[in-house]
Amino acid sequence: MPLSLIGIPATVVHIGLHFLVPAILVALLYRDNWKFSFLVLMATMLVDIDHLLAVPIYDPNRCSIGFHPLHQPWMILLYGALSFVPKTRLIGFGLLIHMALDGLDCLN
Repeated sequence: MPLSLIGIPATVVHIGLHFLVPAILVALLYRDNWKFSFLVLMATMLVDIDHLLAVPIYDPNRCSIGFHPLHQPWMILLYGALSFVPKTRLIGFGLLIHMALDGLDCLN
């Protein structure tokens, strides 16, 4: 059952997942340095700055993947590559999580 049918707007669920999923990742994998790790993962949400180039800026029915410049498939490959480099691993993970969650909107 879609969450919007049980009273929770899909937009609220989407935004909530952008906070909840990184928090779970940090709790499972980065307990020793959770504050820094969570802040880095939250900072990767700045990738949505490319939404400012779109008209309208936010469209709940639009699939971000492939539409916005920083949400292009080749950029997602770059984010995947970042996750293999130790110094950029958290940034890569954060960006991949963000793209995966945005990709869920494309399933509707």
